Amino acid sequence: MSLAIVHSRAKLGIQAPPVMVEVHLANGMPSLTLVGLPETAVRESKDRVRSALQNARLEFPSLKRITINLAPADLPKEGGRFDLAIALGLLAASGQIPPASLERCEVLGELALSGELRPVQGVLPAALACRDNQRTLLLPRANAAEAALVQGVEIIAAEHLLELCEHLRGEQLLPAVAAGSRPPPAGNLPDLRDVQGQAQAKRALIVAAAGSHNLLLFGPPGTGKTLLASRLPGILPALEEEQALEVAAIQSVCGRGMLQHWPTRPFRAPHHGASAAALVGGGSQPRPGEISQAHHGVLFLDELPEFDRKVLEMLREPMESGEIHIARAREQLTFPARFQLIAAMNPCPCGYQGDPSGRCRCSPEQVERYRSKLSGPLLDRIDLHLAMHNEAFSLTGQTVGKPDSAEAGAAVAAARQRQLDRQGCLNAYLDLSDVRQHCALPTADASWLEKAVAQLGLSRRASHRVLKVARTLADLEQQPMIGRPHLAEALQYRQLDRQPLDRLPLDRQPLDRLPLS
Repeated sequence: MSLAIVHSRAKLGIQAPPVMVEVHLANGMPSLTLVGLPETAVRESKDRVRSALQNARLEFPSLKRITINLAPADLPKEGGRFDLAIALGLLAASGQIPPASLERCEVLGELALSGELRPVQGVLPAALACRDNQRTLLLPRANAAEAALVQGVEIIAAEHLLELCEHLRGEQLLPAVAAGSRPPPAGNLPDLRDVQGQAQAKRALIVAAAGSHNLLLFGPPGTGKTLLASRLPGILPALEEEQALEVAAIQSVCGRGMLQHWPTRPFRAPHHGASAAALVGGGSQPRPGEISQAHHGVLFLDELPEFDRKVLEMLREPMESGEIHIARAREQLTFPARFQLIAAMNPCPCGYQGDPSGRCRCSPEQVERYRSKLSGPLLDRIDLHLAMHNEAFSLTGQTVGKPDSAEAGAAVAAARQRQLDRQGCLNAYLDLSDVRQHCALPTADASWLEKAVAQLGLSRRASHRVLKVARTLADLEQQPMIGRPHLAEALQYRQLDRQPLDRLPLDRQPLDRLPLS
């Protein structure tokens, strides 16, 4: 048979669209033509395949007119992921392996000149698609552990092209990789007990974790803002099966080696010099940005005003919708971006505005220019604004900070489960109709809140977020209804809405009402 068809998968964002590798051998002037919108690395595959077949003592049909088509023709193809499919197509078309053995298979892998199989990126989305189409996945052994995260897919992994050829001929069958296998659990995450003092900030962090609320910490340098943010993944509940696969698929496309940390929630902390494409995704070949790599996890933006304002404004839509749309002339891609934002900032350029030491010398114009990088719409979308202050330093009589991650995590998990049982989602994701239903207030409390909102000048969006935070506070205290203390505390977390930066309450006494047992 002079025509062979091999099924493969391209990489387009976090999707794995199907590609048919069609190989045709014909009489005529010897040549090899590769068509189907291949980019440079794909066009070079013909040289890798020729050398791999020859070094593996297989016959390369060099006396034939060879045409290789990567269909569909209008889908861009990149990388060396089609090397193995092209090689098997040539072998099937020349009768060296039975073409019928490839009918229910999908093939991914790059070839070394010796015929060894090298790993490729984006295997997990291909494995998910292969499972849905009930096909066997043939790939390099180095990708086997990643593909095995998907249950219900048959995986055949090999080290060398000859091993696959013997398997497809039925001479020496390769064992199927155990699908659904899991890597060892990740190491211990940083514990909340490492943070001494800062009771109010710890409480705000637990509230943010319980309802998946966005949190902004501000205060002088050295108060523990970054330390607290790094402890958030340790108090969040474990990822569910589908969530873990979504996270792993994104990391697979980005080539991040997620198996070392799977299935923990991602924690992304990009530098404040990050570009818009690095943060939200994009590029000539669109790839997920930091917000998508933080999907179902935490996006920590330290030194928030130091980010370019245009970059920060791009966060507004994904913070609401949980996804980011990348539009290009030839395609439109949607990346998931359901992240929890934790941000940190200083109150002024020098960082010591409001500090009792009085060492700040920033002018009001400098402070205003510093704060103006954060727009009102962006601050509206951050549920909790909390000022942190320096506490007395002592090396004697120190005890382990309370609560620790295990205690806080139990309270967070219980509160989240109440939300899921009641409304099917976390409080931060309630829409307007759900807010009216699940955040209903008695008439007296509703009137009190209306007056407080008017006095503080909060927007409607900020007011709704106050209700969502109050609902989370009630859930943490196992209360079926929102009470006025919950509303009052939720309003205290809108500190940047209440007053200018030169009057920040950096000396506030911590709140300590959270029952954790």
